[in-house]
Amino acid sequence: MSTEATTKTLAFARPPERILVVVTRRIGDVLLATPVLRSLKNAWPRARIDVLVFAGTGGFLAGNRDVDHVLTVPERPDLVTHLKLLSSIARRYDLALSLLPGDRPTLYAWIAGKRRAGLQLPDGKSRWKHALLDAWVPFDDTESHTVRMHLALLAVIGVEPIADVAPSWTRADETQAEDALAPLGGARYAVMHPYPKFRYKMWTEEGWVRVGRWLEEQGLKVVLTGAPGAAERAYVARVASQIPNVVDLSGALSLGGVACVISGAAAYVGPDTAITHAAAALGVPTVALFGPTNPVKWGPWPAEHSVAANPWHRKGSQAAGCVRLVQGEGPCVPCGGEGCEKHIDSAADCLDELPPARVIAALNDVLLAKQ
Repeated sequence: MSTEATTKTLAFARPPERILVVVTRRIGDVLLATPVLRSLKNAWPRARIDVLVFAGTGGFLAGNRDVDHVLTVPERPDLVTHLKLLSSIARRYDLALSLLPGDRPTLYAWIAGKRRAGLQLPDGKSRWKHALLDAWVPFDDTESHTVRMHLALLAVIGVEPIADVAPSWTRADETQAEDALAPLGGARYAVMHPYPKFRYKMWTEEGWVRVGRWLEEQGLKVVLTGAPGAAERAYVARVASQIPNVVDLSGALSLGGVACVISGAAAYVGPDTAITHAAAALGVPTVALFGPTNPVKWGPWPAEHSVAANPWHRKGSQAAGCVRLVQGEGPCVPCGGEGCEKHIDSAADCLDELPPARVIAALNDVLLAKQ
């Protein structure tokens, strides 16, 4: 059996009426799949487009007009839950797309779709997955940005790619954001999102405090965002306690509410996290702090960036569109690993040693560029 990717375009006698897009990974992966959803809806405006995601990762899809329904499955479902899901999607879709090369997303696409296409590793171990798909495209995990990798799959179904990352929100999210920002009385503000999900993407509390105080000195109110977890709220509270007149919204907003707050900010600064992807996509002047992660693959996709090229190089602090990417220094950067000890709770020296002055300089740059 060949491991060569399918190069032919799947032909449809009539436009597919029901489409399932499978992106069962993290929140950021789901957000970076929205260009595929926009492209499909633009090509087939009457199609029903559903998205299958892990439970708790679909928050940025709320209010997305390209999506009809979000299906969820636990990351580790029990047998009964899994069987119910499979029964509910079996051959229900004219087309199913897997945006991930893993076993489960490929199987979900195979079960759900009368026609199936997906991203796949071009190796012998993946041959059985190749056989489940009518078409597949080689998955590149190092040299292609995630947005471009997702959109590459559209070539085999004859759909023109649109590279718009689209965080969205509902009217309820807007109301939540308006109420949260009311204490500012309409003053200009900057958003800091200091806490990533994993330790190896984390900067220092001292750094965040320095940056927050600098923003206050520039006449901007500082708004802190964060998820509701106890450790994250405690971390953000410690940062907030050392910045004058700060507004701490950690744990107070939905993902849509966070995106809505960021959309009105004069600037945003955050680590390698889904929230930073949202800020860049919204066209807000953004500073992104990167350490071990490869920015070619995972750097924030700037608003209105062309699909023709990656926005980022592998090495060095860089600028693209509204985004300034500040990379930690060291001969090993970016290592692509999970911190210096190679696990998610490990520190990353390149971030722990990142001077606040470099982040402040990048913020000054994006603020001046906006004037």
